[in-house]
Amino acid sequence: MTGNAENQDQKDLNPLEPGIPEVGAVIEFLRQRPGFFNDNPELLKLVVPPSRWSGDQVLDMQKFMVERLRDEAHDLREGATELISTTHANMMVQTRTHAAVLALLGADGLENLAGVIGSDLPLMLDVDAASICFEDGPGAELPGNQSQIRWLAPGRVDDLLGGAGEEVRLLETTGNGASIFGENSKPIGSAALARLNCGPEAPKGILALGASQEGSFHPSQSSELLNFLARVAENCVRRWLTPPA
Repeated sequence: MTGNAENQDQKDLNPLEPGIPEVGAVIEFLRQRPGFFNDNPELLKLVVPPSRWSGDQVLDMQKFMVERLRDEAHDLREGATELISTTHANMMVQTRTHAAVLALLGADGLENLAGVIGSDLPLMLDVDAASICFEDGPGAELPGNQSQIRWLAPGRVDDLLGGAGEEVRLLETTGNGASIFGENSKPIGSAALARLNCGPEAPKGILALGASQEGSFHPSQSSELLNFLARVAENCVRRWLTPPA
């Protein structure tokens, strides 16, 4: 025991490497900067706390370090839980979109496609309304029964999307949506719109999804799946616009 203590004392008496401040300077530095470890928590991993404490005036650094690590572990758990929740939600949206795509591909005509969009997509995508819209005007002719298609005034597609070059628009708030979703639909407070480019022979169009609650859609959301759904819909329309060879 005596030999070990002497060796330890000898180590404590050894001079520090050049450039390293003396113990007293370190103590004075920390005394003048009480928030140093709070601002630099990563340094606590390098600190070796004593095995026991004595005296009322001794700051329990070990307790501080444990609490800091406990808070970090809590933050990591919260982050992992949020990531898992977000991943599950994204997978659910992706699964719903795939089911909607299969329903669109199963339509056997434009009338059936409009029916699938208006009746089936709201249930599949968990929205309150869905519709397919085209601009009316000279040359705006589509094959088959068009009773379930919403017709818009010329130029209205670009207006709704915010410009001729815009393909998708997510509206956090909107009007009642009667012109897009029909007079009999629920009042729509938020909408997701995607342009339909069905070819030079077809009028400009929109695939629209609506939710009654404002803020259901917002510009910060990803629009890749909505855009994919619109591309499938426009290709379905092209099939019926192209006469069989």
